[in-house]
Amino acid sequence: MLTLLFALVVMHALLDFPLQGDAVAINKNPLAKTELQKHVPFYYWLGSHALVHGGGVALLTGSVRLGIAETVCHFVIDYGKCVLKYSIHVDQALHMACKVLWAVCCVYGIVPFDGMF
Repeated sequence: MLTLLFALVVMHALLDFPLQGDAVAINKNPLAKTELQKHVPFYYWLGSHALVHGGGVALLTGSVRLGIAETVCHFVIDYGKCVLKYSIHVDQALHMACKVLWAVCCVYGIVPFDGMF
């Protein structure tokens, strides 16, 4: 379980920080009201960002169900942070709690596990 959890956390770190471009980081926020959002609404930016995270989880676990769950959770968690319901610290803690839950689901057979680890 530790190997899978570590891989999920590393994937999250990569996708949430160095691989998330400035355009996504800014425009996924509904409060930003940027010029670009006039053409591409915030929920497209946030949805695609969340979907990339879901793809990462699906890739590592081999579970599309967990990938979908991650997509939904990541969207909701980031939305809450963007509209100032909580801090980035709470945001990241919630993301890590999801990773623990996905690893537990795989290791204990709650979802079929056909992943890389």
